[in-house]
Amino acid sequence: MVREVALTLDPESSADVDKVKKLAARTAGVPLQDISEWRIIHRSIDARRKNIRVHFKVLIATGTDLLAPEITPFRPRNVTGKPEVIIVGSGPAGLLAALRLIELGIKPVVLERGNDVSLRKRDIARISREHSVNPDSNYCFGEGGAGTFSDGKLYTRSHKRGNNLRVFELLCYHGANRNILYESHPHIGSDKLPGIVQKIRKSITDAGGTILFQTAVKDFIIKDNKIAGVTIRDGSKLMSNHVILATGHSARDIYEILLRRKIEMQFKQFAVGVRVEHPRLLIDNIQYHGTQAVRYLPAASYSLVRQIDGRGVYSFCMCPGGFVIPSATSGNEVVLNGMSPSSRNSKFSNSGIVVEVKAEDLSEYMKYEAMAGVMFQGEIERKTWEYGGRTQKAPAQRLADFVEGKFSSSLPEVSYFPGVTSSAVHELLPPFIISRLQNGFRYFGKVMKGFLTNEAVVMAVESRTSSPVRILRNENTLEHIRISGLYPCGEGAGYAGGIVSSAVDGIRVAEAISSRIKP
Repeated sequence: MVREVALTLDPESSADVDKVKKLAARTAGVPLQDISEWRIIHRSIDARRKNIRVHFKVLIATGTDLLAPEITPFRPRNVTGKPEVIIVGSGPAGLLAALRLIELGIKPVVLERGNDVSLRKRDIARISREHSVNPDSNYCFGEGGAGTFSDGKLYTRSHKRGNNLRVFELLCYHGANRNILYESHPHIGSDKLPGIVQKIRKSITDAGGTILFQTAVKDFIIKDNKIAGVTIRDGSKLMSNHVILATGHSARDIYEILLRRKIEMQFKQFAVGVRVEHPRLLIDNIQYHGTQAVRYLPAASYSLVRQIDGRGVYSFCMCPGGFVIPSATSGNEVVLNGMSPSSRNSKFSNSGIVVEVKAEDLSEYMKYEAMAGVMFQGEIERKTWEYGGRTQKAPAQRLADFVEGKFSSSLPEVSYFPGVTSSAVHELLPPFIISRLQNGFRYFGKVMKGFLTNEAVVMAVESRTSSPVRILRNENTLEHIRISGLYPCGEGAGYAGGIVSSAVDGIRVAEAISSRIKP
C-alpha cells in the first residue's frame, strides 16, 4: 500500500532523516521494517513564532508496493537532419526550449553571444580583479544566461502558464539536487548551476542539436512579414522559418534591432532600487527569533512589501548566505545582483529593495516610447559608475545613514568582490525612488526588529529586476503579432520573471512551434 502522511517536527528532529522516517512510520501506523520505500514530497519551515516548526509530507510504500518514479526523465530523439529552429540566447528559456524541441523531434540551433561556462568564469573573474567587463561574456551573457551564476531560486508566483514541475524534473535529470522537488523555497546554488548547464549542453549536442558560442545576432531576415533567419555579427546568415528570441532583459542591442525593424514592442513596468546587505547571523536571529534552532535551519530569508505613495516597495531576489555581484554588461555602468552557493554559508545575506517604476514616472523619457525604461536604466547605471569612481566599485552607504540622508564616514566589510566606495547613495537615484526607499526601510525596520541598522549596507544600483520592454506576441500562437515565425520568449520578451517562469515559457514556445512543423 502507498499512503501519504503529514508530519510536524521541531528543527533539530527535522534535520535527522532517521527521525523523520520513524515518525512517518508511527504516524502511518506501520512497523518501520515494513516500509519498502519512502520519499519526502514537501518540506516547509514555519518560523512565524518562537516555537519554530518544520512541516513535511511523506509518501510511504509497504509490502511489495513501490512508489511511482520521482521524475519523468529527458527522452531525446535523434534530431540530426530534422527541421531546424533557431534559438537566440542560451538562458533558461532558450535551453529548455531546446530540450523540448529535441523531445519533439526538432533540431535546435542555439546561438549564444557569450562564451561557454569555462571561458565565462575567466571573464567574470576579470570584472572583480581588473574592473574589466566583456560586453558579450559576463554575469548576464554567456552559456546559461544570467541564471548560471545566480542563487538558482526556483520559486515562482506563476503557475498558470505551464508545467513548472517539468522544469524541476529536467533540472534534476541534469544534476540538480532532488530536494528542489519538495522544498517550499527550492534553490540550486551558484556553485552547482554551471555543471548543470554543461550537462544540458551535452544533452542537446548528443541528440544532434547545435550550440554556437560567440555568435551574436545583428539582424533578422524578414520577408513578407515572415521570419526567414538571422544575420550574425560576422555577416553570415543562418536560415530558418522559426526563430525563438530568448535573449534576456539585458540584451539592449536586440531591442534596438527590433526598433529599427519596426517590430512592435511596448513599455513595460519594472522596478529600480538598491541592494541591501546584512550580516547573515543578524537576519537569522531576526527571522528565527534568536532561538537555538538556527543551528538546524538554513540561512533565513525574508520577503518584504509595502505600498508607499502609490508604488510597491519590495524585496527582490533575496540571497541568504550569499554575495552581491557585478552584473554590468558594459564597462561604463555599475549594476548589482545577488547570488548564493548551494550551502548558503556566506557570512552575509542580501536582497534588492526596489520601487515600481511606471510610465507616468518617466515623462521625460517617453519620447523614446517602448525604449523609455531602457534609456532610464542606462542613465542611472552610468551615473552609478561615475559615483563609484568610473570603476566597478559600488557606491555604498550604511543603511540607517541612507534613511536619514547622512554620509557614511566608514563602511563595514561587504561581500561585493570589486569593492565599494562611500557615497551619498541617497542622492544618486531620482527623488521619487529615494523617498519611497527611505520610507520603505523605516516600515521594514518595524516589522523586522533590528533590520534598520548601520550594521547593514546599501549599495547601488539594482536596476535590472525585469524587462522594461514587452515584445508583442499573439498569446494563442506565441508568435509576434505581425512577424510570422518569430517567437518572443522568456524574461527578455516581457513574459517571465526568473528561472522557472522563463523555462516554462521556453517549453510552451517549443510546443507551439512543434504544432506548426509536425515533424
